Amino acid sequence: MSKKIVKTSDAPAPIGPYNQAIIVGDSVYISGTIAMDLQSKQLIKTTIKEETKIVMDYIGAILKAAGIGYDNVVKTTIFLNDINNFVFVNEVYSSYFKNDYPARATVQAQRLPKDANVEISMEAKIFK
Repeated sequence: MSKKIVKTSDAPAPIGPYNQAIIVGDSVYISGTIAMDLQSKQLIKTTIKEETKIVMDYIGAILKAAGIGYDNVVKTTIFLNDINNFVFVNEVYSSYFKNDYPARATVQAQRLPKDANVEISMEAKIFK
């Protein structure tokens, strides 16, 4: 089974030795994504809700580049620098799913890349 690299200019380019996403078989693995400006590569630090929206929009672009959408997501991992922001992230996150919600883990991390407030990674399936 081979792997296919997913790339889009509508989401931040990797800042290290990884890809935005990888497709293996019918599985899509999306790397952790933060609210990074596409041109300056600087963190967009606003409110936790706005950062979450930016991240979810970027992930939507990655899903689209893989030929799928949010309905294909089966697992999400959310990293927060402050677990007290959980409720605010949920408000934004939940609006991106129209049918069933995926499985999910949410953890507080001491520090995220570029000192982001939120980082999200996802796994999705290509349904036939």
